[in-house]
Amino acid sequence: MQPSPSAAESRSLTRSELEHASPLEVRRAIREGRWRTNTKRLALGYHQANLTIVPERYAFDFMRFCVANPRPLPLLDVTEPGDPVPRKVAPDADLRTDVAEYLILRNGEVADRVRSLEGIWRKDHVGFLTGCNLSLDRVMLEAGIPLPHLTSEEAFPAQYRSSVQCTPAGVFRGPVVMSLRPVPNALVVPLIELTSRYALSHGAPAHIGDPAAIGIRDLSKVDWGRENVIPPHHTTMFWACGITAQAAAMESRIPEIIVHAPGCMFVTDRVVKESTL
Repeated sequence: MQPSPSAAESRSLTRSELEHASPLEVRRAIREGRWRTNTKRLALGYHQANLTIVPERYAFDFMRFCVANPRPLPLLDVTEPGDPVPRKVAPDADLRTDVAEYLILRNGEVADRVRSLEGIWRKDHVGFLTGCNLSLDRVMLEAGIPLPHLTSEEAFPAQYRSSVQCTPAGVFRGPVVMSLRPVPNALVVPLIELTSRYALSHGAPAHIGDPAAIGIRDLSKVDWGRENVIPPHHTTMFWACGITAQAAAMESRIPEIIVHAPGCMFVTDRVVKESTL
């Protein structure tokens, strides 16, 4: 019989307590239910990842889809069928428990939101981990770039379906989802130069300036995340986003796909600064 956790072990944690925690500590907090929301600024300096789980029959198509679209879907790791452990980037982790919330999509629609996949995981499930912009939170803080989600507890990047289309692969097709950051005009060039070094976190911006040029007519109509107010003397900058996988699942309407809830990323053991171009 396992001993009951102490009050300190069972209490919810604060973001400040996990900002400089190890990836293992963050995953443990999520697994134990002591962290249940987005992972911005957690385990600063380590790669966070989008999670996509598909039945094995669709795994080769999804891998081809990632390879064909490396800006929104830079591959970090792929599991063997039925194995919930991402052995390349976090060999002591478990994809069934180490994400704060999962979405289950069936035939292109969100069918359920769950905290664990332990009773759902099957021997034909294949997990894909792809790069995420939140991996660069420490890089941005050290560079003194005040993106809203780094300076406000409530702020989070807004994501939109764009008119830019992915390169299709097998059953997967759909729009590139773009993630918006309002950036002070004086920091536009430094931010381009900085992010271009980190291809595993989507690299340089995919679009700068007029949102309508990529099919985004109204910034108040956010598809995922939260609306970002564009202050004076700021430029709208858009990066390709890993939620592209969810948009492709909705477009392709495959029978089942499991993804992380937006913002609730998987935290890997891979160090960001060891992953520059």
